[in-house]
Amino acid sequence: MKRISLVHKAHKAVKAVLQAGDYAIDATVGNGHDTLFLARHVGPGGIVLGFDIQQSAIDKTRSRLEQETIDTQVELFRVSHAEMTNIIPMQFHGRIKAVMFNLGYLPGGDKLLITRTDTTIAALNQALRMLAPDGLLTILAYPGHPGGDQEADEVDKWCADLEGSRYDKSCINSQENQKSTPRLYLIKPA
Repeated sequence: MKRISLVHKAHKAVKAVLQAGDYAIDATVGNGHDTLFLARHVGPGGIVLGFDIQQSAIDKTRSRLEQETIDTQVELFRVSHAEMTNIIPMQFHGRIKAVMFNLGYLPGGDKLLITRTDTTIAALNQALRMLAPDGLLTILAYPGHPGGDQEADEVDKWCADLEGSRYDKSCINSQENQKSTPRLYLIKPA
C-alpha cells in the first residue's frame, strides 16, 4: 500500500485555517520546512514563533528563511517547546491560528537527541491554551525509533483524553494497519 505524505496533509490542513496577518508556532523547527511554510502563509503582517533545543536546527532554519527572502517576522528560540508560555507574550495567547509539532529527531542530526514525552505533553497542553478558537494544532508522531513508540503512545493517550465536546480531533496513519508508521493528529477547538 502506498504511503501517505503526512507533511503534505498537515500543510494542507494548516493552509485552510491560516490567513495573512495570523500568528503561528512551529514547536519543533528542525530543518525549517514547517517554519518556512508558516511564514509564507501568514505573510508580512503575521508572526511565526519557532522553538528548538538544537542550535543547528535554529541555524538551518534561519538559513532556509534567508535563502527564501521571507518578509514575515519570524522569531526563533533555542529552548524547549515546553517553555512556550514563558516565552510567548500574553497578548498572543488565545490568538495563535496554527501550532505545528513534528516530533522525533532532527533529520540529518543526532538520532539519539529526540523529542521527549514529558516535554512534548507539556508543550501540547500549552499549545491548546494559546490556540485561537478557530485555530488548528497538528502533531506528527514517529513511532519506530528508540523513544518514538513511547512518545507516539503517550500522544495517542493525550488526544484520546481531550474532551470530545471541546475539540474536534482526527488521526491519519501514513499506512493502514501499521502501528509503527508515522501518524498525524489534527486538533481543533469545537
